[in-house]
Amino acid sequence: MKKNKFLLTILTLLMAVCSYSQLRLPAILSSGMVLQQNDSVSLWGWAGPSETVKVTTSWNQKTYQARATDMATWKLKVATPSAGGPYTISIESRNKVVLSDILIGEVWVCSGQSNMEWSFYNGVKDIKDELPTALNPNIRFFHVPKTASYTPQDDVKAQWTICDSNTIKGFSAVGYFFGKKLQKDLNVPIGLVNASWGGTPAETWTPMELVQMDIPLKQAASQLNKVDWWPTGSGQAFNAMIYPLTNYTIAGAIWYQGESNTNTNSTYKQLFTTMIDSWRDSWHKQFPFYYVQIAPFTYGNKNVGALLQEQQTLTMSHPNTGMVVITDLIDSVSNIHPSRKKPVGERLANWALAETYKKTGIAYKSPQYASMQVLKEKISLQISNAPNGLVSTGKSISGFFIAGADQVWVAADAKIENDKIIVSSKQVKEPVAVRYGFGNTIIGNIASKEGLPLCPFRTDSWVVDQSAGN
Repeated sequence: MKKNKFLLTILTLLMAVCSYSQLRLPAILSSGMVLQQNDSVSLWGWAGPSETVKVTTSWNQKTYQARATDMATWKLKVATPSAGGPYTISIESRNKVVLSDILIGEVWVCSGQSNMEWSFYNGVKDIKDELPTALNPNIRFFHVPKTASYTPQDDVKAQWTICDSNTIKGFSAVGYFFGKKLQKDLNVPIGLVNASWGGTPAETWTPMELVQMDIPLKQAASQLNKVDWWPTGSGQAFNAMIYPLTNYTIAGAIWYQGESNTNTNSTYKQLFTTMIDSWRDSWHKQFPFYYVQIAPFTYGNKNVGALLQEQQTLTMSHPNTGMVVITDLIDSVSNIHPSRKKPVGERLANWALAETYKKTGIAYKSPQYASMQVLKEKISLQISNAPNGLVSTGKSISGFFIAGADQVWVAADAKIENDKIIVSSKQVKEPVAVRYGFGNTIIGNIASKEGLPLCPFRTDSWVVDQSAGN
């Protein structure tokens, strides 16, 4: 009897060891995935220590090998061809896993807070209009669930799905429209990885040590309002929603966030560029990073939104970045979630098409302030990114303010002269500075002839009122 019990115990232990050492893959490596084309992409997972893992890819019938470490992990790289599919990948060790319906194309991460997260279930009409024709097997979704952690994680609970009238409903509307335009214009499969969480500050998407080791960033992080319904701690979303993806080869990332950092706006450029660089370092790739400037909104303190917008504009000096301006897409300054997501996604796609994929003839950069010249009682503004000139989208030009050395701002008159704007006011005889669209809820109406709105700006560097109110 004792001998039988002993044998049963040994058998149970052996079964446990065999089960534990079975070949396993992370969720993002699964049937239906999209792999980055013309690249050396990583495949990885878990197996018994020292076990040999063999990987065979159907597009070239080549077999690759790796040996699991003493930590029971393995990783190798495989070469991918130009866009196409479907293909299979066979992975074999103690057991065998076959991944099917794999496409080769372009893979993008879509991240940020609620305006990136917003979907059909949040009332996005643009998605409702897509439902009858949503089915597109060449667009695949991987939706990372909202998860936070104090330490880096190695996996997420998600799966790849084909874009159809059901899966599109819960996916990022901005991400979908971005991917749809890329798929149509590039004619390749598109993989979209959505990792977004409404209300989250940029700190939570940035590795904790990078925030805590920098005095200004640490001080700004300490001023964030702690709440019960989303993480605010540095690195918490990065650890659980970004870090597990960083072995997966991507083309680039798109981002829509900033509203939760308005009250700590002075450090946002430093924080944002730190975050961008940390992602690139984690992926070991200097990929393009395109983002959306926050929309005008009625915040509790004066000008905090405008100052955050300014920090986002300054971030465009960071390598391989680009910003979409959406001041013309606002329904109401009392709604922090502008309803029109299709043009936002398409403008992001145009940045990628022009800069990443080198497509020509695309208007993708918003007009931007370049320089100024005082002409007696007027100021002439030179505007860049307006090759065919500027137009006003209203009956009269709005959004301009002018001031003299006394720093008293008054509404200004303005007129367009090709790619220049002449600004003046009878109340200011000796002007020294101009602001346009600068304020939480101030919206100008100047655009390029291609239809892209002039980016809000100010020519001064004076201290800005951030007291209570709007």
